Amino acid sequence: MQLFVSDGAPGNLPVLAAAGRAGARGKLLISTVGPEERVVPFLTRPKLPVLKLDSDRYLFSTSAICRYFFLLSGWEQDDLTNQWLEWETTELQPALSVALYNLVVQGKKGEDVLSPVRRALIHIDHSLSRRSCPFLVGDSESLADIVLWGALYPLLQDPTYLPDELAALQTWFRTLSVQEPCQQAVESVLKKQGILAFRSYLQKQPQPSVPLERPVSNEPEEDELPAHTLSEEEIVIAVTIWEQGLEALPTLRPRQNPVLPVAGERNVLITSALPYVNNVPHLGNIIGCVLSADVFARYSRLRQWNTLYLCGTDEYGTATETKAMEEGLTPQQICDKYHTIHASIYRWFNISFDFFGRTTTPLQTKITQDIFQRLLSRGFLLKDTVEQLRCERCARFLADRFVEGICPFCGYEEARGDQCDKCGKLINAIELKKPQCKICRESPVVKSSQHLFLDLPKLEKRLEEWLGRTLASSDWTPNARFITRSWLRDGLKPRCITRDLKWGTPVPLEGFQDKVFYVWFDATIGYLSITANYTDQWERWWKNPDQVELYQFMAKDNVPFHSVVFPCSALGAEDNYTLVSHLIATEYLNYEDGKFSKSRGVGVFGDMAQNTGIPSDIWRFYLLYVRPEGQDSSFSWTDLMLKNNSELLNNLGNFINRAGMFVCKFFGGCVPKMTLTPDDQRLLAHITLELHQYHQLLEKVRIRDALRCILTISRHGNQYIQVNEPWKRIKGNEADRLRAGTVTGVAVNMAALLSIMLQPYMPTVSTTIQTQLQLPPAACAVLPTNFPCFLPAGHQIGIVSPLFQKLENDQIESLKKRFGGGQLEDSLELKVIIFPRAVKRDNCKHVSMWGGIIYALGKNDSFILPEAKVSKAEAPTEIANPEQIKLLTDAVTKQGNIVRELKAQKADKAQVTAEVAKLLELKQQLALAEGKPLEASKGKKKK
Repeated sequence: MQLFVSDGAPGNLPVLAAAGRAGARGKLLISTVGPEERVVPFLTRPKLPVLKLDSDRYLFSTSAICRYFFLLSGWEQDDLTNQWLEWETTELQPALSVALYNLVVQGKKGEDVLSPVRRALIHIDHSLSRRSCPFLVGDSESLADIVLWGALYPLLQDPTYLPDELAALQTWFRTLSVQEPCQQAVESVLKKQGILAFRSYLQKQPQPSVPLERPVSNEPEEDELPAHTLSEEEIVIAVTIWEQGLEALPTLRPRQNPVLPVAGERNVLITSALPYVNNVPHLGNIIGCVLSADVFARYSRLRQWNTLYLCGTDEYGTATETKAMEEGLTPQQICDKYHTIHASIYRWFNISFDFFGRTTTPLQTKITQDIFQRLLSRGFLLKDTVEQLRCERCARFLADRFVEGICPFCGYEEARGDQCDKCGKLINAIELKKPQCKICRESPVVKSSQHLFLDLPKLEKRLEEWLGRTLASSDWTPNARFITRSWLRDGLKPRCITRDLKWGTPVPLEGFQDKVFYVWFDATIGYLSITANYTDQWERWWKNPDQVELYQFMAKDNVPFHSVVFPCSALGAEDNYTLVSHLIATEYLNYEDGKFSKSRGVGVFGDMAQNTGIPSDIWRFYLLYVRPEGQDSSFSWTDLMLKNNSELLNNLGNFINRAGMFVCKFFGGCVPKMTLTPDDQRLLAHITLELHQYHQLLEKVRIRDALRCILTISRHGNQYIQVNEPWKRIKGNEADRLRAGTVTGVAVNMAALLSIMLQPYMPTVSTTIQTQLQLPPAACAVLPTNFPCFLPAGHQIGIVSPLFQKLENDQIESLKKRFGGGQLEDSLELKVIIFPRAVKRDNCKHVSMWGGIIYALGKNDSFILPEAKVSKAEAPTEIANPEQIKLLTDAVTKQGNIVRELKAQKADKAQVTAEVAKLLELKQQLALAEGKPLEASKGKKKK
């Protein structure tokens, strides 16, 4: 046998590894030829590597050559291996060719390299994670393992392109890479040149075409794995657990108060980035921080891990002072007002904080100043005079985030004074081109001021050592790893920790009494002080790194302060602080085709969501469904309607309602006797596998993907009911009635399991299902890793009713208009008279419109309209304040729901007519309040 290879051909790796693994390498004559040499005479273009057999036949497919070597060693073919080889040829290779070409020839990096092959990597990872053995086919490396390893090695030798969340793939790849045949192949092909070994060969190849991809959408990627073939062992285990019933559940542990770490248990401390107190959070803020953390906290409690979830409002800094000036309040009053608003919003969204605190407390001052003094005494602080931007009009130095201008690196026109959101680079505010004060839009001037700096370069080695230990065994999201590495790659620089402000934690150092700590030095210490306000034993959480796992949730723009700045402060303080174990960062959630904007009325903000008439659990479900885990995603009203009506109403709600209704209708509310057939047993095993996947994903904090497992189980349930048709069988003979009972009993138990799996995502719906099914309290508080029979034969369930309501198109269109921004101005072409700052909306007697101009009259002002003869159509229209409009909108939505329910129930015509009249009256009041022309009532058209 003669093997023809060309230096740098990627296909050499799997071929040489397969030859070594099959013991065929000693029988080979290996000849090196040029990349353009046509070894196979009947091929129209060169193809390497090529195996020339002793019979003068040629094998020129990499997988075919590898297969031949394995056949020589006595290997017997199997279907699963063949399936993997087909997949490698048709799916993996086209995507991998693009990724390697981008990396090696074009010099691209990051997502440009990873994106073409990401779906294939996820496919392999999912398949490996679902198997009980470490390899693709069996307990030892197979032909499929060698072929895929050899194909992937050129790319995955660089850990940058082996995503950390693909843990099963990582383990598999590293296991194979240390095998002797694979190591020998690497040495022969790469020749210690790394990825550069492939450049010369790939440069001579035609540029591969990009594989067709789906358009980017909010849809989770479909699971395209080969169908899992259940083993007899898996089925037996599933049936055994099922038959154990509630006895299979672990003993419920009572929660302590306060929650404190317990030696020998898994102690989980969860924080979400502290929301800033000067504004109302929008949906993007909510999903990026508190809602994502809440899902994991609820899941953690269901696993009976010792869990503490903390958050609070971040209240110091320039933004608070500015907001106080705008509203004519003191900074403390602003903090009190918005802390209450935030707490109310999170209560409505069912966020399960153990404690929701704030940073304006004496303990915040005490702990922050203690860390500062420890850093100072250990020589980790510097003094320096810095050039700062000062707004002469506002008579103040401007904090970084209150300066905007053109990024000096990428030219982005809305770069902040500390960082550019487009290119991600750190910026010194004075480096901005054309800087502007965000408060008054004047151009600031440069002035000098003395400040204190955290000496990050001096702490860099400690940080890298800690990161090296932490990242190897943690679940940091890829963006968190990338952002942190980029900070270190660029080299750490001293970071200013003081500001020329009055509202903040005082700096306890002579000469700095007129300064406060910079909010990003101070704010992350807020987690500690909030815990200290929860329990005086706070140090058992925050000075206990060996026993506590810290999960921190945030949007990606907050990563550096949690992965670099605070860890450096804690490491430099040398007080055994607990540092983040798992840093979970989302990308950004956009609103429709743009960004959220409170000032322009674009997007849904937390205080508005509850006035839409849509329950909080629907908001939770949709935000988690489109959670921006790997890339930015968008909130879409139309998509919200579609997901509510399809996934919740027609899939999940339909299954759970049918299962419960069958018990009530056919069996008097008692769960019937169940006699499992082999098909039922296989269903139990499939549900168990899906439950295992749910656990694996949530343990890795892949929240959006885990939600898909719930919807998959309900689809299994709908299909199970549809195929077995219990509504027909209940009318048949004894065997049919028994079958109807089994199907109904299994289905209602699936509903019980779903109610517990739903608890982290939709807690109110979860409780409703559990109440309807009368699920035992012990079963509601713990989520097992397998699927037991929760509701045995004879269990009495309660009253069953639908869980979800359909969202109508006209309702969604109305909400889309309401939150789209600019409708009123665009439709009426309003001109606005700007009154002095003393006249504020809250101080206005009323707001009126005349001739397209809005007049705001203060409580002590009078304004006489010019005398003129006006027609009725031109008469001044009084516009209600936003609170009145909100109440009327809420009333219209509520009344609309009443009308729809009456029509659906085919209620008495007179009753429907009366309620419709009320609805029309409310709509007229709303139109008047918004200053819109009244529409003539439209009669019903005859068909």
